[in-house]
Amino acid sequence: MHTRTSWQVTRSVWFAMFMREAVTRTTTDRLGWFWMIVEPVAVIAIMVIIRGFIDGGKLIIGASFVPWMITGMMGFYLVRDGMNRSQGAINANRALFAYRQVQPVDPVLVRVFLEGMLRTFVFLLFVLGGLLLGLDIFPDNALFALFGWISLWTLGLGLGLVISVTGTLVPETAKIINMISFPLLIISGVIMPLHILPHYLLKYLMFNPITHGLELLRLGFFNSYKVVNGTSEIYLWLCILALNALGLLMQLRFKDRLKAQ
Repeated sequence: MHTRTSWQVTRSVWFAMFMREAVTRTTTDRLGWFWMIVEPVAVIAIMVIIRGFIDGGKLIIGASFVPWMITGMMGFYLVRDGMNRSQGAINANRALFAYRQVQPVDPVLVRVFLEGMLRTFVFLLFVLGGLLLGLDIFPDNALFALFGWISLWTLGLGLGLVISVTGTLVPETAKIINMISFPLLIISGVIMPLHILPHYLLKYLMFNPITHGLELLRLGFFNSYKVVNGTSEIYLWLCILALNALGLLMQLRFKDRLKAQ
């Protein structure tokens, strides 16, 4: 009798859960795809109107305003989706824990991967649409842009691993996470350049790893772009590794409580 290895079993579990999540994500909510595209379009339209009054494009060095904001917004949504969609991943798949091959960490990993794939597809649609409209949104350094995108994806994974545990064990934390999503949009430099802020304030905002990821992503798209002072690949990846390690340790430590919650 052929015995499958642990990796083969895990891979089969992930594939089955991915197909289940993909069908649920794309067919249950008929407006799911609509909102994934319309939400950033609406925000961009509002900011372009506001820019007409304040001429914010002059505040950005080395990049056009609309492509600059599109890259930042899509990168931020990649992290946000990893955080928000992970909150209910464990509870939504609790019935599957009856199978010993399925662990609480599996639905979190699968959801973050699925959300990242969907967000990547939407981002490519925005890039294609921008090029058709004559926007300078094609990456000048595709490999570095890909590095920035993957960095933000794995950052969202780390946050998702941690939040999935805290959100399951302490449901009230989910409300806090939802509340801070919009402030994070502001302080991460998605819709306004952070270099216009005074140094005493900027040095504290640069503790936010999302800002570093967004600046690196933008640098991959615009070679002449002037990143915010203090942007660091090393700091970003130290945060990514720390969050992923913490999240995996929490998943292992509270595995039994997550199954029985």
